[in-house]
Amino acid sequence: MRSELRGDPWIFSGCSHAAARLRLFCFPCAGGGASLYCPWIKALAPDIDVYPVQLPGRENRLLERPFTRFDELIRALAQALQPYFEGPFAFFGHSMGALVCFGLTRYLLQQDQPVPVHLFLSAYRAPQLPNKEQLHSLSDAELIHKVLELNGTQRSIFENLELRQLLLPIFRADFGVCETYAHEPMEPLAIPITAFGGLQDRRVSRVALEAWSTQTRGPFVLHMLPGNHFFWRDSPQQVWQIISQASGAQNADICLYP
Repeated sequence: MRSELRGDPWIFSGCSHAAARLRLFCFPCAGGGASLYCPWIKALAPDIDVYPVQLPGRENRLLERPFTRFDELIRALAQALQPYFEGPFAFFGHSMGALVCFGLTRYLLQQDQPVPVHLFLSAYRAPQLPNKEQLHSLSDAELIHKVLELNGTQRSIFENLELRQLLLPIFRADFGVCETYAHEPMEPLAIPITAFGGLQDRRVSRVALEAWSTQTRGPFVLHMLPGNHFFWRDSPQQVWQIISQASGAQNADICLYP
């Protein structure tokens, strides 16, 4: 038996299965929408309930103003998602989404709220590493160039004036979210972290991903997979398998980490 989640703008097409052992909240990359995670819902069911998180300003929330500051987004997410933090849950985030996962987890911990049992973080450097970029303040032409370097957006999209005018403010807002993050040293999390990276990703190095290990006193494992910054987008099966195995091992109180 399963129930469909409808009516909450923050959750995009999520499902709830009676047999699920874990609820997985999936956070998008800069400029991205929650629909990217729709195939995950069926792929990980019925053991894992996938809840794609939809941020304001995109897809079905296109008319809403996107967040531009990290702390404001985190507070809004904590309030909006709190009703769903029942039973074991985990976070997956790609690129900007990874930083949001980490910041949200810290915030929930500080507020004495339930926290995820596992963080799955993809294609983003560890938060203690300085971010000297100011992408949100670039000219339109420079911003388009930086976005295309990530290999996640087709050039033809930006050649369309309507789409360009629609997408650039979202990218600019999301880069603003990342660039207003201010890291504060804290005790490492008592939560396992599984990190993912692309072997051909020129933006996020293995070293930058390995540095996530200092943010947990629990198990840490890094998976470097073939591909660029969006290494899993076309073939996510290996990522699904890793998530399923890791959550299954945790649920059975055994460790699959090398």
